[in-house]
Amino acid sequence: MIEEKNKILSFYDLEVYQRSYDACIILSKKILPLLPVSEKFDLSNQLSRSSKAIPRLITEGFAKKHQKKGFQKYLDDALAESNETQVGLNQARDLYNVEYSTESGNDLSQEYKIISKQIFRLKEAWNKFS
Repeated sequence: MIEEKNKILSFYDLEVYQRSYDACIILSKKILPLLPVSEKFDLSNQLSRSSKAIPRLITEGFAKKHQKKGFQKYLDDALAESNETQVGLNQARDLYNVEYSTESGNDLSQEYKIISKQIFRLKEAWNKFS
């Protein structure tokens, strides 16, 4: 018997939304407090903003899913924020030896690589679907 995929009824049904939201919470609770105070207005602030933007952009774009170019624009922006978050995490690791592994065993930078791939694939799939 072929398993039927679940219908996407809201942004909550998108795995990439769930994954990016969870990663944002981990980053906010586990990584940001470990950064030095001197990074409060630079690396810490940028990591906070870029990681929080990803699930928000996916959500906002999903609201415009009926507009092919509208959804695509938000996914492009979410991908850019995910890539920016990866660089920030790499800087935290390389400058301050700050790392964190998720429950699945991925370091958080690897988790954002997966998120970036998922956003890209969602964009491609939605392009074919629409």
